[in-house]
Parts: sequence; C-alpha cells; structure tokens
Amino acid sequence: MPVGTSVPPKKPHTVTPLHALRRSARHLDSLTPASRDRAVDALRAIAILGVVMGHWLVTALVDRDGGLHTTSPLQHMPWLAPISWLFQTLAVFFLVGGHVATRSLATARDRGETYGSWLRARLTRLLRPVAALLCLWAVAAAVLLLTGAPLPTLEALLKLALSPLWFLLVLAGLTAATPLVTRLNPLWPLAVVLHVDLLRFGLHTGPSWLGWLNLPAGWLVPYTLGAAWTRGELDTRRAARVLFLGGTAATAVLVICAGYPASMVGVPGARISNLDPPTLAAVTFGLAQCGLALLLRDRLRRAMARPLLWAAVALVNLSAMTIYLWHQTAMMATTATGLLAGRLPGLHTSPDSLGWVPYRLAWLPVFALMLALCRAAFRHHEQGPRRPRNRRSHVVHRHLPRARPQRNA
Repeated sequence: MPVGTSVPPKKPHTVTPLHALRRSARHLDSLTPASRDRAVDALRAIAILGVVMGHWLVTALVDRDGGLHTTSPLQHMPWLAPISWLFQTLAVFFLVGGHVATRSLATARDRGETYGSWLRARLTRLLRPVAALLCLWAVAAAVLLLTGAPLPTLEALLKLALSPLWFLLVLAGLTAATPLVTRLNPLWPLAVVLHVDLLRFGLHTGPSWLGWLNLPAGWLVPYTLGAAWTRGELDTRRAARVLFLGGTAATAVLVICAGYPASMVGVPGARISNLDPPTLAAVTFGLAQCGLALLLRDRLRRAMARPLLWAAVALVNLSAMTIYLWHQTAMMATTATGLLAGRLPGLHTSPDSLGWVPYRLAWLPVFALMLALCRAAFRHHEQGPRRPRNRRSHVVHRHLPRARPQRNA
C-alpha cells in the first residue's frame, strides 16, 4: 500500500435478530444432555398446542341479544368433525404425563427422596399458575357485575376461562396416584369405561352420575400406557402399531355402528358428548393417538436435533401450564377488544357457514399474540423465582434415572 494511503475503517459487525436467535438456539442445544429424550418434550408441546388450536377453532363467542354467547362451528356444520380428530390431543398429554411421572418418581427414589417431597414439588409446578388465573377472573367477574354485564355473558366467559381447570385436577389426582398405578395394566381402567358405557347407552340403567366414573378411568388409560412406556413394554413398533390400528378400528366401529358422536370434543346442544364425561369412543380414539405418538418417536428425535426446533419446543415446555391456562382468556380478550371496532366477521359472527372458517383462521395470529402477552405476564407463576446463574434450567433436566453404581464381581 502506498505511503500516506489511509486504511478504510472496518464496518462494525452487526448481529441480526435471526443470527442472535440461532446463536441462542445452538447454546440451548449444547446445554441439553445427550441422554434427554427430546421426543418426550416434542410430544408434550404438540399436545398442548393441539388443545389450544382446537379450542380457538371450534369455540366462538357470538354477539347476540346484547351479550356474548358460546357456540361452535361443529354445531352448525357437523361435517367439520375431522377438525376435532386433529386437535383433541389430551390423550397424548396424559401418555407423556404418565411416562414422565413414573421416571421422575424412580429418580427421586434413587436419590432417597420421599414420596411426599416428590409429590409436593410436582404439584407445586402444576398448580401454582392456577392462583393467578383465579385472582384475575375474580376481579374481572366483580367488575362485569358492577358494570351491569348480562348474567349469560358472565356465565359464558367464566365457563370458558375456568374450563381448563378440570384437566389439571385430573392430572393432579393421577400424579398423586402414580405409585399405585405404576404397574397397573391399562386394560383395567379400559374395562371400567366399557362397563360404564354399556350401562349408560346399552342398558340405560344406573344413576345419572355413573358416567362421571369415566373421568378418572378414561384418562387413566393413557396415563398407565405412559407407565408401560417407562417399563419398556411399548418400545417396539409392533406395540405402537397395535395401539394405533386397534384404536382406530374400535373408534370407527363405535361411531359408525354404535351411534357415538363423530366429534371428539363437546358440541353445544348435542345429546352425547365424547368428553363430558369421556366415552368409550374418546378412550379408543386416545389409544390410536398414543399409538401414533409412539410411532413418531424416532422422527421427532431426529427433528429435535435441529437447534431452532428444539428451542421452540423447550420454550413451550417451560410455559406449558401457563399457555394451557391462559389460551381461552387470550381469545376472549381479543374478542372483547374487537367489540370496540364493531361486529367483526370470524370473531363475533355466528359460525354457521363455511365463510366463517377463513375469517377465524385469520384471527389465529392475533390470538397467538395475545397469548404471548399473557405468557410474558404470568409465566413466572409457573417457573417460580429466577434461578441462580450457576443453576441449570428445567430445559436441561434429565428424564432418565441416574445410573446406579455397578457392584464389583
């Protein structure tokens, strides 16, 4: 370079948001132990997001007679029932719940931890976010009453907001019973559901409350399948195929020949609901879902090797209960805010025609944005106080029990 020639200054290296995101994802990926079964986290995330999307698609708040009323597109267009087959994923969540709980209990026992301390830790993480939801809606209900909101509107809003709590109560009960159901054969709770439905729909006998026996028994079926997964009884693809094909065939027979509803979610005004309480068709459908989930394990493990996908799944898992509890509130907040702009299609209009569907799909990103705000505001109730810097995140905790020391020969 000739003397006196100035060297041009180097341009500062700018970090784009995408580059920062990828770097954070790679960092999280490097922190995750190789022993962690990422397919378990992927299945949990799929189950939670499936429920959220299902509720947003099949639940509508209609502005009618000066108030908001709950309805469903499945009530007016029953041929849309296959939508419920895609997004009613509760059985997968109970499958993962049973699998993770039994492995966690085994790990706690290896550490010498008592059942009481193990249960207290799990229920605290599960139920801690509930307090914030109850407090907010207690205040909201009082404000609505004081401002003269119609009672049907208040009833519809509270029913939607608090409906996710039944799931947490059932999951908490099954978690508490984990030591008792660790080796329970799934056929036993399945037999209970079968006999209850036979009395209800076949013989039309028994008290009216008899069907509610299916609430714990029906979800105990996938929960005990999760325990069987832990024991290694569902490791083969043959076992997964039997569950998938057998559950699919049984569900088809029950819907076509036995008169069970085709929709796997509740439909307002329907004579029978497959979920309220669970029916035999809902349980067999859950068996098919569990079989499909087990068949997809290897593919999910390969997909989770991608840092960005794994980071997204980890983010959902860290706030799973917050997302589940607040997704209905996010939808209702969007609906109430939209009233300021008038009667908006897909948000306040009746879902009685096919034209409603694309409008509702267009509202889903807005629901997601509102849910992200709810997550940012209330996720600390689920995750607890900030951990010290030298403490690992829940994302990198292991599912596998600690290896026991080998004895000398």
